[in-house]
Amino acid sequence: MDRSIANIVIVGGGTAGWLAACLIAARADRTAVHPLHVTLIESPEVATIGVGEGTWPTMRRTLERIGIGEAEFLTACDASFKQGSRFDGWRTGAKDDSYLHPFTPPVDGDPRDIVAAWADAGGAFADAVGVQGDIAARDLAPRQRAMDDYAGTLNYAYHLDAGKLAATLMRHATERLKVRHLRDHVVGIDAADDGDIAGVRTRASGTIHGDLFLDCTGQAAMLIGDHFRIATIDRGRELFNDRALAVQMPVAPDTPIASQTNATAHGAGWIWDIGLPTRRGIGCVYSSAHMSDDAAADTLTRYLRATLPRAGAASFRQLRFQSQHRERFWERNCIAIGLSAGFLEPLEASAIVLIELSLDALLDNFPATRGAMDIHAARFNALFRYRWDRIVEFLKLHYVLSERDEPYWRDHRNPGSIPGRLGELLALWRHQPPSGADFPMIDEVFPAASYQYVLYGMGFPPPPRGPIATGSRARVDAAMAQVERRKRALAAGLPTNRAYLDALLASARPIPEPIC
Repeated sequence: MDRSIANIVIVGGGTAGWLAACLIAARADRTAVHPLHVTLIESPEVATIGVGEGTWPTMRRTLERIGIGEAEFLTACDASFKQGSRFDGWRTGAKDDSYLHPFTPPVDGDPRDIVAAWADAGGAFADAVGVQGDIAARDLAPRQRAMDDYAGTLNYAYHLDAGKLAATLMRHATERLKVRHLRDHVVGIDAADDGDIAGVRTRASGTIHGDLFLDCTGQAAMLIGDHFRIATIDRGRELFNDRALAVQMPVAPDTPIASQTNATAHGAGWIWDIGLPTRRGIGCVYSSAHMSDDAAADTLTRYLRATLPRAGAASFRQLRFQSQHRERFWERNCIAIGLSAGFLEPLEASAIVLIELSLDALLDNFPATRGAMDIHAARFNALFRYRWDRIVEFLKLHYVLSERDEPYWRDHRNPGSIPGRLGELLALWRHQPPSGADFPMIDEVFPAASYQYVLYGMGFPPPPRGPIATGSRARVDAAMAQVERRKRALAAGLPTNRAYLDALLASARPIPEPIC
C-alpha cells in the first residue's frame, strides 16, 4: 500500500488518451525520487470519433501547459476561434428567435443590478451587458496576432478537427515529451490479488504493468466497464436526444468563418454548425423517440440547402449515443477518462472539457502512493458526480424554457423530466437572478453568468426589484454605458477570423526559393 505511483498506463488514444499523455508527461517532475513514466497503448484499428469539435476556453490553458504554441495548434488542427454558442429557434421557432451564450461574463456588479439595468434598457441580454455578441456577429477574431500566445481581448475557445487534434497531440507526446507509444491490441487484463489491475496483456508486446491505469477506450470501456463492471446511470429521462447525422461540407477560401457554434432548433432536436477554415462541420441531433432517421435526414438536407445553396449532394454519417455516465469514475487503480466515463448529448460541447477537468483533478491531487489512492478516488468520484449532475441541469435548461409546441418540446417541459434541483432553481429565479449562491463549488462547470445568458436569452422574465439594496447599481450603469463605445473600438481594431487565420497559415508556409 505504500508503493509509489510511478508507472502510468493509458489504454486508448484519441483526444482523451493523447490529452492525458501530454498533460501527465508535461506536468511530471523529472527530478522526483520516483519520476513518472507514461505508456500509451493504442489499437491500430480504432479510429478517432470526431466530426468537428468545439472546446471551452480551458483548452488554452491546457495547450499552454502541454507546451504547444498557439499558432502551431491552429494551423495543425485546422482550428478557428470560438467565442460562444448562438441558439436560433429554441424559444418559439420564429425568424427573429435568437440569442447568444458568450464566453465573456457580463459587466461587473451584483447580478440583481445587472439584470435590473438590462430590463430598464431593453434589447437582447447578451448585447446589453457585454461586447462579445457584437464581435461574434461581425465574425471577428478575439485577439490580434501580435498578442502573446493564448492571450485575448475577449475570452475564447476553439473549433477544431478532432482527428487532427489527436494526431498533433500524439506527435507532441512521443517526439517532445517522450511518452512510450505502443500500437497494439489489448487482449486481456490481469488482476492483482488485492483487486487492482496489475497489467494489461497485449497481442504483440506482452503484459504492460502499471501502478495507475487510465481507461481511454471510449464507449468500449474495457477497463472501467468490462473489467470492473462499474454500471452506468441513464440520463435519457432528462435528455432525450440519442442520435445524430453528421456531415463535413467544404467551403470556399474566402468564406467568412463564424465566431460561435450555431445551434438551430428543429421539431425534435437541433442542428450544430461549426465553421473551420476549410470546411463546416454540420450535424442534426435528434431523439429517435420523436423523429425517424429519414425525417432527420430530410431536416438536415433542408438546412444544408438553405445555408449552403451551392453545395452538392452529401452523404451523412449516423452516430448513436446514450446520455449516461458511470456510477463511479475512479475504481481502485483505474480512472475512466473521456467517453469511457460517459457522454451527454453534444449541446454546449461538454465532452472535451470533462477530459480536461478530470486530468486537472488527477494531477492537482496526484496520489503519491497506493495507500493514498482510495482517498483521492472517493473525492474524485464525489466531485465528478456533482459535475455531471450540474451539466445535465444546464443542458436541460435550454429545453424547459421553450415555447415550441411540437411533442418533443412539450415532453421536455414535462415536470417529470426536469431534475428536482433545476425545478427549485427556476422557482427561485422568478424572484432573483442566478448568482454565485446557487453554485457554491469553487470550480463550478458552468458559472451563474452562463445560466443568466440562457435564462434571459430564452425570454425568462426578469425578477421584480427586491427589498434589499445592493449598492452596485451606479457602477453597473456606468459599465453598461461603456459597452457601446467598447464595441466600436474593438470592431475597429480586431481582424476577421478569416483574415487572421489566412495570414497565420501564409506565414507558416515555407517561402519558395527564387528560380535563378
